[in-house]
Amino acid sequence: MSGEKTKPANLRPNVMPSDGYMLSVDGKLKTRFETSEDAMTAGLKLKQDFPVLQVSVVAVFLRR
Repeated sequence: MSGEKTKPANLRPNVMPSDGYMLSVDGKLKTRFETSEDAMTAGLKLKQDFPVLQVSVVAVFLRR
């Protein structure tokens, strides 16, 4: 089972991550991913299943 990927958890509404890639659905940040490829794959699948949704990938890198 070491090769299995775990499903990313949805974000709490009051938390903004400091790094990674976010999947935005209809203008709301939904899920954080470590790589842009994972975020794009999830976004494309979502767009194929629900073509009316606005889906985008947002890179998040905040300075501290």
